[in-house]
Amino acid sequence: MSSNLATKLREGTKKAHTMAENTGFVACFLKGTVEPTSYRKLVANLYYVYSAMEDEMYRHREHPILGKLYFPELNRRASLEQDLAYYFGTNWKDAAVASEAAQAYVSRIHEVGNTEPELLIAHLYTRYLGDLSGGQILKKIAQNAMGLTENKGLAFYEFEQIPDEKEFKRVYRERLDSLPIDDATGDRIVEEANAAFGMNMTVFKELEGNLIKAIGIQLFSLLTRKRNRGATELATAD
Repeated sequence: MSSNLATKLREGTKKAHTMAENTGFVACFLKGTVEPTSYRKLVANLYYVYSAMEDEMYRHREHPILGKLYFPELNRRASLEQDLAYYFGTNWKDAAVASEAAQAYVSRIHEVGNTEPELLIAHLYTRYLGDLSGGQILKKIAQNAMGLTENKGLAFYEFEQIPDEKEFKRVYRERLDSLPIDDATGDRIVEEANAAFGMNMTVFKELEGNLIKAIGIQLFSLLTRKRNRGATELATAD
């Protein structure tokens, strides 16, 4: 019996996905404006978020439902550590601190891990499928905007253990659909996924101050005036 969870998540988070891509930071990013200070702060925040997700997934790898989505090849912590060393230097652990919004995001991941592990599926879906779908697009934008060479500072976007990302996404969605969950649990997972998009949006909004300081309020307003249906949202459907 199929739970149709992949379809429920895709349809149930469309609005939140679009809203996330229309935050000022992401809208500017998608149009090729990437400010180094705010970007490296984003990388630091992502390090703490992914570390929390991956710690919880490892802890629950034998869970009867969550364990079916345990794919260590998705893990981003090591690649984010490489990027943090590039942006902050060898003492990155002292310099790369989690922002207030990232700390709240991390707390929520641990909270659901402790109380209702099935809801971690929402966080996996929101981050990993987005990474696989729009990651290469975002990588090229960041590379061009910041003049990065030889993939330096871009390890986050490289899934070296996943040779065929499109096929992996197909398998992952099949696995989501095969999970032994009822409709009520599926609805709670969709609700949590929308909350996860909201937490991501709060992280993005925190970064806008550095961005505006760097590019000026006029350019920021120009870049964010028109609503996007962004490239990464379109790619997620592939």
